Amino acid sequence: MATLEQCTTALDRFVRKLAASEGARDLDRTVSCRLTDLGQVVQGRLALGQVHDMTALPDSPTVPKADIRLTMASDDLMALTSGELAFAPAWAAGRVKLEAGLRDMLRLRSLL
Repeated sequence: MATLEQCTTALDRFVRKLAASEGARDLDRTVSCRLTDLGQVVQGRLALGQVHDMTALPDSPTVPKADIRLTMASDDLMALTSGELAFAPAWAAGRVKLEAGLRDMLRLRSLL
């Protein structure tokens, strides 16, 4: 199991890579990743090609829902961000869950 600090750093890199892509330059969305084995939610904002305010909060029903929500175990996040795990097969196998509005899903499809 990865530490919360490792996961926050990995998610920050992942979202920065996403923000740098051409298709995400005009996005202004909140992003979160629920780490099921750590009981934490790491959230931030993707705006104007940059990541802002990445913070970790204890997982609870009161955590505000982000526009783009990922759910996975900490080890899967580490494997995904290191390139050991591809997003599409991980999503198809149920290791990674992605929730977003239809418009965001269509845009993210080409980015992930």
